[in-house]
Amino acid sequence: MMFRIIIILITAATLITACNSNEAAKDDREVIIENQESVTTDGKHGDQQNEKKFEQAPNQSKESEDHKKWASLPEYNKIVEQIGSGDYEFETETDNKGKRVLLIADKDGNKQYKTIYIKNTKHLKIIKIKGEGLLFNGILD
Repeated sequence: MMFRIIIILITAATLITACNSNEAAKDDREVIIENQESVTTDGKHGDQQNEKKFEQAPNQSKESEDHKKWASLPEYNKIVEQIGSGDYEFETETDNKGKRVLLIADKDGNKQYKTIYIKNTKHLKIIKIKGEGLLFNGILD
């Protein structure tokens, strides 16, 4: 009888330890992701402060370079057609071999749209973050 109790206690302790270590690994991954996001955010704020110092002519050339960069994307024309050609800032959230996810913010930095472009099928989704939802869902020519 004593032998069974010891085996049950050891089994219970092993299960509890295994569950806790899995949660700790998940927490570690969340901390790493949060740290990466804060580093990215800090870097953006630092860039914005540096840009304010040099807002004269170099800023205009930077804007035209950014516009050329975004205009070269295959989905750019459809995005502008759907959301208008207002004063928007594009930000790449993901760009890998299979897909590209862009966030589009207004001039105040508020994220307004999210686009998802699947490269091999040329499938594009344009989503208004607050409000209307899906604006476009189709294959590009």
